[in-house]
Amino acid sequence: MSNSDKSVVSRLRKLIGEGAYRPGERLGEVAVSEQLGVSRTPVRLAFRTLEQEGLLQRAGKRGFMVREFTDADVLCAVEVRGVLEGLAARRLAEQGLSADLDAELQVWIQKGRELLAKGYLEERDIDAWSELNHHFHEAIVGSAGSPVIGDAIARNNHLPFAAADSIVIDSEALDREYRKLQLAQIQHELVVQALRHGEGARAEMLMREHAFIGLRYGELLGLGAGPGGARRYD
Repeated sequence: MSNSDKSVVSRLRKLIGEGAYRPGERLGEVAVSEQLGVSRTPVRLAFRTLEQEGLLQRAGKRGFMVREFTDADVLCAVEVRGVLEGLAARRLAEQGLSADLDAELQVWIQKGRELLAKGYLEERDIDAWSELNHHFHEAIVGSAGSPVIGDAIARNNHLPFAAADSIVIDSEALDREYRKLQLAQIQHELVVQALRHGEGARAEMLMREHAFIGLRYGELLGLGAGPGGARRYD
Protein backbone atom coordinates (compact mmCIF):
# COMPACT_ATOMS: atom_id res chain seq x y z
CA MET A 1 0.00 0.00 0.00
CA SER A 2 1.42 3.38 -1.02
CA ASN A 3 1.73 6.34 1.34
CA SER A 4 -1.21 8.08 -0.39
CA ASP A 5 -3.38 5.00 0.12
CA LYS A 6 -2.35 4.84 3.79
CA SER A 7 -3.28 8.50 4.16
CA VAL A 8 -6.81 7.78 2.96
CA VAL A 9 -7.07 4.94 5.47
CA SER A 10 -5.91 7.24 8.29
CA ARG A 11 -8.34 9.99 7.32
CA LEU A 12 -11.30 7.62 7.10
CA ARG A 13 -10.36 5.96 10.38
CA LYS A 14 -10.30 9.38 12.07
CA LEU A 15 -13.66 10.40 10.56
CA ILE A 16 -15.28 7.19 11.77
CA GLY A 17 -13.72 7.61 15.20
CA GLU A 18 -15.09 11.15 15.41
CA GLY A 19 -18.57 10.03 14.43
CA ALA A 20 -18.60 11.86 11.07
CA TYR A 21 -19.95 8.62 9.62
CA ARG A 22 -22.61 7.15 11.86
CA PRO A 23 -23.08 3.45 12.71
CA GLY A 24 -25.14 1.77 10.03
CA GLU A 25 -24.40 4.49 7.47
CA ARG A 26 -23.63 3.18 3.99
CA LEU A 27 -20.44 4.50 2.40
CA GLY A 28 -20.08 4.87 -1.34
CA GLU A 29 -16.78 5.09 -3.19
CA VAL A 30 -17.85 8.08 -5.29
CA ALA A 31 -19.19 10.17 -2.39
CA VAL A 32 -16.20 9.47 -0.13
CA SER A 33 -13.64 10.05 -2.90
CA GLU A 34 -15.25 13.42 -3.65
CA GLN A 35 -15.27 14.35 0.04
CA LEU A 36 -11.59 13.48 0.47
CA GLY A 37 -10.53 14.84 -2.90
CA VAL A 38 -8.98 11.58 -4.10
CA SER A 39 -9.69 9.01 -6.77
CA ARG A 40 -11.90 5.97 -6.16
CA THR A 41 -9.02 3.45 -6.13
CA PRO A 42 -7.45 4.44 -2.76
CA VAL A 43 -10.96 4.71 -1.27
CA ARG A 44 -11.75 1.18 -2.42
CA LEU A 45 -8.51 -0.10 -0.85
CA ALA A 46 -9.23 1.86 2.34
CA PHE A 47 -12.68 0.28 2.62
CA ARG A 48 -11.12 -3.19 2.51
CA THR A 49 -8.50 -2.28 5.11
CA LEU A 50 -11.07 -0.80 7.47
CA GLU A 51 -13.26 -3.87 7.01
CA GLN A 52 -10.33 -5.98 8.24
CA GLU A 53 -9.95 -3.62 11.22
CA GLY A 54 -13.62 -4.07 12.11
CA LEU A 55 -14.70 -0.49 11.41
CA LEU A 56 -16.69 -1.33 8.27
CA GLN A 57 -18.79 -4.29 7.27
CA ARG A 58 -20.14 -5.50 3.96
CA ALA A 59 -23.51 -4.16 2.88
CA GLY A 60 -24.64 -6.08 -0.16
CA LYS A 61 -22.34 -7.33 -2.89
CA ARG A 62 -20.24 -4.20 -3.35
CA GLY A 63 -21.05 -1.74 -0.61
CA PHE A 64 -19.85 -1.09 2.93
CA MET A 65 -21.42 0.36 6.03
CA VAL A 66 -20.06 1.62 9.34
CA ARG A 67 -20.08 -1.12 11.92
CA GLU A 68 -21.92 -0.51 15.19
CA PHE A 69 -19.75 -0.70 18.31
CA THR A 70 -19.66 0.77 21.80
CA ASP A 71 -17.04 2.33 24.02
CA ALA A 72 -16.91 -0.95 25.92
CA ASP A 73 -16.13 -2.85 22.70
CA VAL A 74 -13.19 -0.58 21.93
CA LEU A 75 -11.84 -0.61 25.49
CA CYS A 76 -12.06 -4.38 25.76
CA ALA A 77 -10.38 -4.95 22.39
CA VAL A 78 -7.49 -2.63 23.28
CA GLU A 79 -7.10 -4.22 26.71
CA VAL A 80 -7.05 -7.70 25.17
CA ARG A 81 -4.30 -6.63 22.77
CA GLY A 82 -2.30 -5.22 25.67
CA VAL A 83 -2.60 -8.47 27.59
CA LEU A 84 -1.55 -10.55 24.58
CA GLU A 85 1.34 -8.31 23.58
CA GLY A 86 2.40 -8.15 27.22
CA LEU A 87 2.47 -11.94 27.31
CA ALA A 88 4.58 -11.98 24.14
CA ALA A 89 7.04 -9.49 25.63
CA ARG A 90 7.33 -11.42 28.90
CA ARG A 91 7.99 -14.70 27.10
CA LEU A 92 10.55 -13.01 24.87
CA ALA A 93 12.37 -11.46 27.86
CA GLU A 94 12.44 -14.80 29.65
CA GLN A 95 13.83 -16.72 26.68
CA GLY A 96 16.41 -14.02 25.91
CA LEU A 97 16.70 -11.45 23.15
CA SER A 98 18.68 -12.71 20.17
CA ALA A 99 21.25 -10.49 18.51
CA ASP A 100 19.26 -10.46 15.26
CA LEU A 101 16.02 -9.43 16.95
CA ASP A 102 17.83 -6.83 19.04
CA ALA A 103 19.23 -5.33 15.84
CA GLU A 104 15.82 -5.37 14.16
CA LEU A 105 14.11 -3.64 17.07
CA GLN A 106 16.90 -1.06 17.12
CA VAL A 107 16.15 -0.26 13.47
CA TRP A 108 12.57 0.71 14.37
CA ILE A 109 13.72 2.56 17.48
CA GLN A 110 16.12 4.58 15.35
CA LYS A 111 13.47 5.32 12.73
CA GLY A 112 11.22 6.64 15.50
CA ARG A 113 14.02 8.86 16.80
CA GLU A 114 14.68 10.23 13.33
CA LEU A 115 10.99 10.92 12.71
CA LEU A 116 10.70 12.91 15.95
CA ALA A 117 14.14 14.57 15.83
CA LYS A 118 12.97 17.66 13.96
CA GLY A 119 10.74 18.59 16.91
CA TYR A 120 7.37 18.57 15.16
CA LEU A 121 5.13 16.38 13.01
CA GLU A 122 4.19 16.74 9.37
CA GLU A 123 1.16 15.01 7.90
CA ARG A 124 3.36 12.58 6.00
CA ASP A 125 4.86 11.44 9.31
CA ILE A 126 1.57 9.81 10.31
CA ASP A 127 1.97 6.99 7.80
CA ALA A 128 5.69 6.63 8.57
CA TRP A 129 4.91 6.21 12.27
CA SER A 130 2.15 3.70 11.54
CA GLU A 131 4.57 1.60 9.50
CA LEU A 132 7.43 1.56 12.00
CA ASN A 133 4.99 0.95 14.86
CA HIS A 134 3.51 -2.01 13.01
CA HIS A 135 6.94 -3.54 12.41
CA PHE A 136 8.02 -2.98 16.03
CA HIS A 137 4.99 -4.77 17.45
CA GLU A 138 5.10 -7.50 14.82
CA ALA A 139 8.76 -8.26 15.59
CA ILE A 140 8.02 -8.77 19.30
CA VAL A 141 4.89 -10.86 18.82
CA GLY A 142 6.44 -12.93 16.03
CA SER A 143 9.47 -13.81 18.18
CA ALA A 144 7.62 -14.84 21.33
CA GLY A 145 8.05 -18.53 20.61
CA SER A 146 4.37 -19.38 20.09
CA PRO A 147 2.11 -18.79 17.08
CA VAL A 148 -0.86 -18.99 19.44
CA ILE A 149 -0.28 -15.40 20.64
CA GLY A 150 0.01 -14.03 17.11
CA ASP A 151 -3.12 -15.89 16.01
CA ALA A 152 -5.08 -14.53 18.97
CA ILE A 153 -3.92 -10.97 18.23
CA ALA A 154 -4.85 -11.37 14.55
CA ARG A 155 -8.38 -12.36 15.54
CA ASN A 156 -8.61 -9.49 18.02
CA ASN A 157 -7.40 -7.04 15.35
CA HIS A 158 -10.74 -7.47 13.55
CA LEU A 159 -12.35 -5.48 16.37
CA PRO A 160 -12.58 -1.67 16.10
CA PHE A 161 -9.36 0.24 16.88
CA ALA A 162 -7.76 -2.92 18.31
CA ALA A 163 -4.76 -3.21 15.98
CA ALA A 164 -1.48 -1.58 17.00
CA ASP A 165 -1.31 0.38 13.74
CA SER A 166 -4.90 1.68 13.93
CA ILE A 167 -3.90 4.54 16.25
CA VAL A 168 -5.84 7.71 15.40
CA ILE A 169 -3.69 10.80 14.86
CA ASP A 170 -5.39 14.17 14.45
CA SER A 171 -3.76 15.93 11.50
CA GLU A 172 -5.26 19.23 12.71
CA ALA A 173 -3.48 19.02 16.09
CA LEU A 174 -0.04 17.76 15.11
CA ASP A 175 1.69 19.76 17.85
CA ARG A 176 -0.12 17.79 20.56
CA GLU A 177 0.05 14.56 18.58
CA TYR A 178 3.82 15.04 18.52
CA ARG A 179 3.86 14.86 22.33
CA LYS A 180 1.79 11.67 22.21
CA LEU A 181 4.21 10.03 19.80
CA GLN A 182 7.13 11.15 21.96
CA LEU A 183 5.58 9.16 24.81
CA ALA A 184 4.99 6.18 22.51
CA GLN A 185 8.63 6.31 21.38
CA ILE A 186 9.84 6.37 24.99
CA GLN A 187 7.67 3.35 25.72
CA HIS A 188 9.15 1.50 22.74
CA GLU A 189 12.64 2.19 24.05
CA LEU A 190 11.72 1.12 27.58
CA VAL A 191 10.28 -2.14 26.27
CA VAL A 192 13.51 -2.90 24.40
CA GLN A 193 15.53 -2.04 27.50
CA ALA A 194 13.45 -4.46 29.57
CA LEU A 195 13.85 -7.18 26.93
CA ARG A 196 17.62 -6.73 26.87
CA HIS A 197 17.81 -7.08 30.65
CA GLY A 198 15.51 -10.11 30.71
CA GLU A 199 12.95 -8.25 32.85
CA GLY A 200 9.84 -10.19 31.92
CA ALA A 201 7.38 -8.62 34.37
CA ARG A 202 8.52 -5.10 33.45
CA ALA A 203 8.33 -5.78 29.72
CA GLU A 204 4.83 -7.17 30.14
CA MET A 205 3.66 -4.17 32.18
CA LEU A 206 5.10 -1.72 29.67
CA MET A 207 3.42 -3.39 26.70
CA ARG A 208 0.08 -3.50 28.49
CA GLU A 209 0.28 0.22 29.25
CA HIS A 210 1.53 0.99 25.74
CA ALA A 211 -1.69 -0.41 24.27
CA PHE A 212 -3.58 2.53 25.78
CA ILE A 213 -1.48 5.22 24.07
CA GLY A 214 -4.15 5.94 21.46
CA LEU A 215 -7.09 5.47 23.80
CA ARG A 216 -6.28 7.41 26.95
CA TYR A 217 -3.27 9.66 26.40
CA GLY A 218 -5.02 12.09 24.06
CA GLU A 219 -7.30 13.46 26.77
CA LEU A 220 -4.24 14.29 28.89
CA LEU A 221 -2.74 16.26 26.01
CA GLY A 222 -5.85 18.26 25.14
CA LEU A 223 -6.76 16.10 22.15
CA GLY A 224 -10.23 15.21 23.41
CA ALA A 225 -11.71 11.76 23.91
CA GLY A 226 -10.20 9.14 21.68
CA PRO A 227 -11.94 6.02 20.41
CA GLY A 228 -13.60 4.38 23.37
CA GLY A 229 -13.48 7.59 25.40
CA ALA A 230 -16.44 9.81 26.17
CA ARG A 231 -17.98 9.38 22.73
CA ARG A 232 -20.39 6.56 21.93
CA TYR A 233 -20.72 4.72 18.63
CA ASP A 234 -24.02 2.88 19.00
